[in-house]
Amino acid sequence: MPDEPYAQVLGIAQDGGHPQPGCRRPCCVRPGVTPHLTTCVAVIDGGVAWLLDAGPDLPRHLDRLHEREVSLGGILLTHAHMGHYTGLMFLGREAMDTSNLPVWAAPRMVSFLESNGPWDQLVTAGNIDLRVLQGPLRLSPRIRVDSFPVPHRGEYSETLGFRVTGPRASLLYVPDTDGWAGWEMPVEGHLESVDIAFLDATFFTREELPGRDMAMIAHPPVIDSLRRFAELGDGERKKIHFTHLNHTNPLLRSGSDEYTRVLRAGMMVATERQLIDL
Repeated sequence: MPDEPYAQVLGIAQDGGHPQPGCRRPCCVRPGVTPHLTTCVAVIDGGVAWLLDAGPDLPRHLDRLHEREVSLGGILLTHAHMGHYTGLMFLGREAMDTSNLPVWAAPRMVSFLESNGPWDQLVTAGNIDLRVLQGPLRLSPRIRVDSFPVPHRGEYSETLGFRVTGPRASLLYVPDTDGWAGWEMPVEGHLESVDIAFLDATFFTREELPGRDMAMIAHPPVIDSLRRFAELGDGERKKIHFTHLNHTNPLLRSGSDEYTRVLRAGMMVATERQLIDL
């Protein structure tokens, strides 16, 4: 176990995971398909981990932490969509029965959890200690987290992005956004202040879900992101690691032409169990 703070990628798939339940397309049923867990990054210091998001694959995320002899110290939530908070159910009395585990979120997200079952039971039973994210957060003496608003569907909560800063490096975590327009600070400004960025790459193109109104599930397609970031310098582009990949996204296959296209553009695709110095 490293003595210095670090981060680990625990999952890179969109909310439904990969393969996705009910999908009978080749992307999910081809021979030898490699499963991928829902998107999550762990921030680790002194043998304690804080999760950025807690989706339905939380048990397997924790298994990956236990492989490194790391315990769970808390959770930071980006928003109230399935792949980012429903793992909280495993903290209740039916499973882990945690005691006052810190869970940080934006104000509307905290109110949503406090006011709706079954999540409110985690609060009343003392399984979680809900805390509103206000200003910089010190997870440890060596790890600081700054949160900022991101434009995204807000049926039940705001959506946040996180910037995590350690003594050696910093990372950006934005698994969900409606697009790169409408940010208070352009995404390029955030890239300047970090060493690695995990960015929304849900779909490679807008044509991946025939018959669906993509305006209702807006995300910046990777092909648009490649064009937007093409003018950045080499050093800025190599910071970008695409994540939150839908089951239809060919970037889930490292041998695909699309994967090669990302690499040739000077950018990267996040990989599960990837380690990052902080």
